[in-house]
Amino acid sequence: MKKTRMAIAAVCLSLVCAAVLNMTGCSMKVQATSLMEGIKSGQVTALSDLTSQNAKATDFAVRLFKASRENGKNTLISPLSVLCALAMTANGAEGETLSQMESVLGMPTEELNLYIYSYMRNLPQEEKGKLSLANSVWFTEDKRFTVNRDFLQTNADYYGADVYKAPFDKQTLKDINYWVKQKTRGMIPEILNEIPQEAVMYLVNALAFEAEWTKFYEKNQVRDGTFTKEDGTQQKAEFMYGTEVNYLENEKATGFLKYYKGEKYAFAALLPKEEVSLSEMIDSLEGESLHNLLAGPELTVVNTAIPKFETEYSVEMSKILSAMGMPDAFDSADAEFERLGTSAAGNIYIDRVLHKTFISVGEKGTKAGAATAVEMKDNSAIVEPEDIKEVYLDRPFVYMLIDCENNLPFFIGSMADMKI
Repeated sequence: MKKTRMAIAAVCLSLVCAAVLNMTGCSMKVQATSLMEGIKSGQVTALSDLTSQNAKATDFAVRLFKASRENGKNTLISPLSVLCALAMTANGAEGETLSQMESVLGMPTEELNLYIYSYMRNLPQEEKGKLSLANSVWFTEDKRFTVNRDFLQTNADYYGADVYKAPFDKQTLKDINYWVKQKTRGMIPEILNEIPQEAVMYLVNALAFEAEWTKFYEKNQVRDGTFTKEDGTQQKAEFMYGTEVNYLENEKATGFLKYYKGEKYAFAALLPKEEVSLSEMIDSLEGESLHNLLAGPELTVVNTAIPKFETEYSVEMSKILSAMGMPDAFDSADAEFERLGTSAAGNIYIDRVLHKTFISVGEKGTKAGAATAVEMKDNSAIVEPEDIKEVYLDRPFVYMLIDCENNLPFFIGSMADMKI
């Protein structure tokens, strides 16, 4: 039975975006049958201290970023997006498949569920700086697939997931895309262009992020400049010049934090030191040390320059995640996802992990978006002038969007080429 092949899709979508709500078709509503009357979220006691789990999540972020990067190319991933997607999927795994997934994710599923639940419940929410999450589970009403009710209950308890039973026809396609558009404030109008005949489940996680700088850049702070690639190629760019007071430095890089309004979220940048290449600096990153660096910046004046940029990125992560230590999840014969449900047609396994991201950094703030799809088939400080530092991002650098209360990077990227 395990070698029989027929598709089921469990898609976990994460979209971190910042856009003004621009919905069309306001009269629309989801036509699928909601099962939330029968699947109620249970009572869960949130963790009061996320320190240990934050460090583990940061470690996953660094490992995933390092495994995803390509020399000479820009990289941008949302590790929080991928973590949420795979965590929901892991609730359906067992045996060696589950063990491998837990090793890659850095936590047992029970700990990961409780961590994400606690993280979502305690997200800082400022008027000009918000990160919100929503989850849903969609499964086919086709009799060939039998969903595991405990799997649905777990995702309802810890992720607050809406549950929909649908025919997986054209209307279901519209429903899922409408749900995504609604939860991402209109920035992503469509995530699916079709539902394969073999698909039996989609798990969708949506994140929305919008933030303004604590102080906008004025016109006289934005000037033309030059970005120099590692091969010496010079590129024209607009730079935003300012002064910050949170300085970052380790053996390989210098950097800074620039806060968004409310100071609950920040843009973090790391610029390799003159004698260090971007690859060498990235290779040196470790989860614990990065977590500690972000948690304890040096309070001193930092003259900064950030290039205005907008970039998007996409990657299929099955080979990356398999190489990181979870190959069985992608093996049609060895994958064990019986806790998710069963199919009369064959064994359930992950076929692809699709990840897309977008970010725009400008005078007023940051807009960012990310999507992760797991496709499954069966088979303030007073400082002296001499303390002033200078970090101008006019050559390849690493940047992050971080949750300052947890010191967790929910976006992490590298800028190697301003023209890509």
